[in-house]
Amino acid sequence: MMDKDAKPGNDVPEATLWNADILLDARGVACPLPVLKARKRLAGMAEGKRLLVEATDPMAAIDIPHLCQQDGHRLVRQDRREEGDHAILRFLVERGASRPQSD
Repeated sequence: MMDKDAKPGNDVPEATLWNADILLDARGVACPLPVLKARKRLAGMAEGKRLLVEATDPMAAIDIPHLCQQDGHRLVRQDRREEGDHAILRFLVERGASRPQSD
């Protein structure tokens, strides 16, 4: 689920939109390591704290949102920006209360 309230251009500084408690730099790391590192980092965080994940692996665009859905975290926002010959994917994830129960 994405936060639709604050967007660039609504007089909210870009840095405020991406405010996080912890940065996980997963640039240059291949699948499945970005999502595994994100899961491990989130497990050690308190509910409501925010993790900013930066990755270059295109699979992170699928894996990180799936992690949020599967583990009960909130995907606050995500974006993609071109930097040289590759893209930087950013994900702001808010730590959920606990893992949802499976059936």
